[in-house]
Amino acid sequence: MNPALATLWAVLIAAAFGLAWLYNRLVAAKNAVREAWAGVETQLKRRHDLIPRLVEATRAYADFERTLLERVAALRSGFDPEGEEALSEELARLLAVVEAYPELKASENFLALQRSLAEVEDDLALARRYYNGAVRVYNTLLESFPANLVARAFGFAPARYFEVATAKERLRPEVRL
Repeated sequence: MNPALATLWAVLIAAAFGLAWLYNRLVAAKNAVREAWAGVETQLKRRHDLIPRLVEATRAYADFERTLLERVAALRSGFDPEGEEALSEELARLLAVVEAYPELKASENFLALQRSLAEVEDDLALARRYYNGAVRVYNTLLESFPANLVARAFGFAPARYFEVATAKERLRPEVRL
C-alpha cells in the first residue's frame, strides 16, 4: 500500500473516531441536562405534594390540641357535680394523650413544619443549581471547537438555564395555618 494512502486512511480513521467521541460527549452532556431537569421537576412535585400535607397535619394537630385544652378549661371553670364527671373524663383523655405524646405542644409541630419547608426549599435550590451546572457544561461544549462543528452538523441546540419568569415565582409558597 502506498504510504500516502496509508496516511490518508489513518487520518480518516482518526477523524471518524474523533467525530464519534465528540458526538458521544455531546449526547452525554445533553442527557445530563435532561436528568438534571428531571431532578428539578421531582423537587417541584415534592414541594407541591408535601407542603399542603404538612400544613394540614400541623393545622389538624393544633386544632385538636386547642379543642382539647378548651374543653378542659371550660369544664374546670364551671364547677358543678355533673360537670365534675365530664371533667374527669376529659382529664383522663388528656392524660392518655399526654402519656402517648409527652410533648403535647403544637409549637413543636410548627417548628417541624418550618424545618420541613426549609428542607424542601433547600433541596429544590440544589436541584436548580445542579441543572444550571449541567446546562453550563453542555452549552460550553456546544460552543467549543471542534465540538461546535459536530453539534451544528447533528442539530444539537443550546439548553436554557433555569430562570424564574416573575418576581412572584422567586418567593417561597405562602403557608397559611
